[in-house]
Amino acid sequence: MTLKQVLEVFELLESPRTTGREVGRFLVSHGAAEGDVTVTAVGGVDFVTVVIPGLRGRRAGVAVADGGGDRGGGGDRGGGAPTLGVIGRLGGTGARPHVTGLVSDADGALAALAAAAKLLDLARAGDRLAGDVIVSTHICPDAPVIPHDPVPFMDCPVDEATLNTYEVSPEMDAVVSIDATKGNRVINARGFAISPTVKEGWILRVSEDLLDLMAATTGEPPRVFPVTMQDITPYGNGVFHLNSILQPACATRAPVVGVALTAVTAVPGCAGGANHETDIAEAVRFVVEVAKAYGAGRLAFYDPLELARLKSLYGDMAHLTGLGPSKRPGCRG
Repeated sequence: MTLKQVLEVFELLESPRTTGREVGRFLVSHGAAEGDVTVTAVGGVDFVTVVIPGLRGRRAGVAVADGGGDRGGGGDRGGGAPTLGVIGRLGGTGARPHVTGLVSDADGALAALAAAAKLLDLARAGDRLAGDVIVSTHICPDAPVIPHDPVPFMDCPVDEATLNTYEVSPEMDAVVSIDATKGNRVINARGFAISPTVKEGWILRVSEDLLDLMAATTGEPPRVFPVTMQDITPYGNGVFHLNSILQPACATRAPVVGVALTAVTAVPGCAGGANHETDIAEAVRFVVEVAKAYGAGRLAFYDPLELARLKSLYGDMAHLTGLGPSKRPGCRG
């Protein structure tokens, strides 16, 4: 169960006085080593990163057999189990002074930190995962609001390039990016949905392993939200983006999958009282199971042979992860 951790993080983030340091202390209270928690203040934003070491992760320094393909194993540093990145994407946890309390946009941070707390609780009880997990997000209780169609979005005091700098680690072999994705008319259901895998400018097929895990953890048919070419290009290029859920794919060659917290109606990111605890807990449970399976080499985000075939037929698409001429990085939507 993950609802307990979600409620704990909700209470923590709801306070206007909560800073990244307090979030760091919360993670330490759940069993994180102080050296595995990093808090960095940049331009009104507190970036928080926590590493949950695995039994056979790179930080363990224990060699293991190569698992082959994208299902873990291999690696030439430390242990051979792959590292999963879990990124909580958002503009801000609050929109003070315009909105009191937590806003809908906080779902990304809420879910990522709850997943970290759950994984730390498991490790403290003796259930350590095979691979390392790196969880990163940021805290900003007074982010601005900007116009967006069909509903307003939360902005961020720092630009998208800065978010990627502090939230995307080169150690991440695959990335799950969690974000509130309620301000649209293309995915209209309560709960969460996943995206196709995005890697090096390619929108690849949806991972069958992730679909299986989603069905198992929710007890319902899996939901997939549509992704366009615009969505995987960097902010600041002047084109429409659904939101920033797939912006980490612009800063890594690792495969990235979005986990979107969704709603039936279009909900502004600045809406108060719109964080649905049970929906977030369901997404967290899914992410925890992804972490278990990926580190153990039982889950693939994509088929490396199929990607190689696509590249041989149609060339490299990595140019889509960069800004065009005379463009500058933009803020989150």
